[in-house]
Amino acid sequence: MRMRFVRPLLAVPALTVLTVASLVACSGTPTPGSTGSATQAPSSSAPASSSPTSGSPGQGNAELSITLRETPEAAAKTFTLVCADGKPAAESKHPSPAEACATIKNSPAILSPAPPRTDQACTMQYGGPATAKVTGAVDGKEVSASFNRTDGCQIALWDAAKSILGSDGGV
Repeated sequence: MRMRFVRPLLAVPALTVLTVASLVACSGTPTPGSTGSATQAPSSSAPASSSPTSGSPGQGNAELSITLRETPEAAAKTFTLVCADGKPAAESKHPSPAEACATIKNSPAILSPAPPRTDQACTMQYGGPATAKVTGAVDGKEVSASFNRTDGCQIALWDAAKSILGSDGGV
């Protein structure tokens, strides 16, 4: 009769380990291919072999157009970011060009995320209606990426690129 009580108790630690592992998969900095949603945001015109926040530093050269929409009703804001050797050029029209250029130099793959993985677990949380689209070139490679805050994985990608996007996504 005691065995009936022991078996369910043995299942509790295994369930706890699985729960913790699932939560760890959804938190922090994105891993390679961790866009996690069926919609491809951010999407990329060129596949990347590294995660958006990893890899070796780049040259820090960029010519980007960033379109930000904080809410569907709000007018779109458009920024221009031009970086040379990780420093903003005079023609940049961006809220924080020095920080954005430094981010691009330190993490050039941030705007070329890997395709979404179908096995990535993402928290089902809504980070707000903000959307952003980035097009242009980073270190001579064409980029086209879309960002939103529809789940935990998308929020993590937004947060990693927020200095480039010109917004933390809050309304």
